[in-house]
Amino acid sequence: MSKVEDIVDSLENKVSKVLHKQEVLKQTNAKLSEELASYQQKIIQQQEALSSWVEKYEALKIANSMLGSDENKRETKLKINTLIKDIDHCIAQLSE
Repeated sequence: MSKVEDIVDSLENKVSKVLHKQEVLKQTNAKLSEELASYQQKIIQQQEALSSWVEKYEALKIANSMLGSDENKRETKLKINTLIKDIDHCIAQLSE
């Protein structure tokens, strides 16, 4: 009987250790999930900031071209032509 009791005690001990390890892993997983969510939020914010800076850069390039800079003149002309077409389209819709 002593051997059976020793085996049962050993098994209980091992089960207890496994359960403890599982709890530790759950806590680690929860912590890592929170960190991941935080990093994903930071990435979204940085992408929005980058998008904003790209828009500002494009506007600055167009403004510089309008002020007489030789760089980006073609892009500026295309942008102006697009705006004129949009305005013409709006006028045509209003006159209908």
